[in-house]
Amino acid sequence: MDVGVIGLGAMGLPVARNLLKGGHRVTVYNRTLGRAEGLAAEGIHVVESPYAAGQGDVLISLLSDDRAVEAVFLNDDQFIPSLAPKTVHVSMATISAAMGARLYEAHSEAGRQYVSAPVFGRPDAAAAAKLFIVAAGDKAAVDQCAPAFESIGQRTFYVGDNPVMANLVKIMGNFMIASTIETFGEAYATLRKYDVEPGAFLEIMTNTLFGGTAHKNYGAIIAEERFSPPGFKMPLGLKDVNLALEAAAAKSVPMPTASLIHDQLTSAMARGYGEMDWAALAQVIAENAGLPKKS
Repeated sequence: MDVGVIGLGAMGLPVARNLLKGGHRVTVYNRTLGRAEGLAAEGIHVVESPYAAGQGDVLISLLSDDRAVEAVFLNDDQFIPSLAPKTVHVSMATISAAMGARLYEAHSEAGRQYVSAPVFGRPDAAAAAKLFIVAAGDKAAVDQCAPAFESIGQRTFYVGDNPVMANLVKIMGNFMIASTIETFGEAYATLRKYDVEPGAFLEIMTNTLFGGTAHKNYGAIIAEERFSPPGFKMPLGLKDVNLALEAAAAKSVPMPTASLIHDQLTSAMARGYGEMDWAALAQVIAENAGLPKKS
């Protein structure tokens, strides 16, 4: 299968490499060509224009936010119509429901195929081809992407024929991860006040009541204060909680927990934690409790 990739950030780079390992012919474009350095020697075709990446069977875009998606796909009104008729554009970005709807409409008007397929998993999961993919769109288009998805993920969930559905699942999933970080932070801060080691608490919780991936991964990151280098930077976490609040407000759904976490993340940003993992919001909780950093 011919697969194009736009965006070679922390997720896009391992995705491109795993597509190649899966036997696909891979073409990549990144605005900063330096990110693609060395890929040609690995057998990946590096191009200098996004137009050249959108002529295969599947085009996967992994961009950071609404603004980046808009810059590539909507500001240039010729780009989407330039996609080959057979090409399915798969957006794996975590974007707003409103932006997802705009992308869907733009592709439909141009007669081009569009699937939303954001993923759950940090960069290490992307490198191990262990992402969980949440896909929505025309079922035949999603099925066309299956060989590519199998090369980069461990399971694909189909949630409906409207691509925006996948955006909403991803947004609310990230809100729940943020809630997990918040609860671990609060629990650890209280335990430390009583001289109970967070690591012991983590072992108990993840082997009894909370054995999920998010609890194990983020619980360990917070217990060990491994906030740098970041797997998911603080500003992206704040962006995603804002997306959850925005989606809820559009349907008059109160989200008091999301509002609390929004303020905690904003406080973390104000304290200079913008280059740290979003799990460092637990550090804000610890500081509010008068606790020093472990190291």
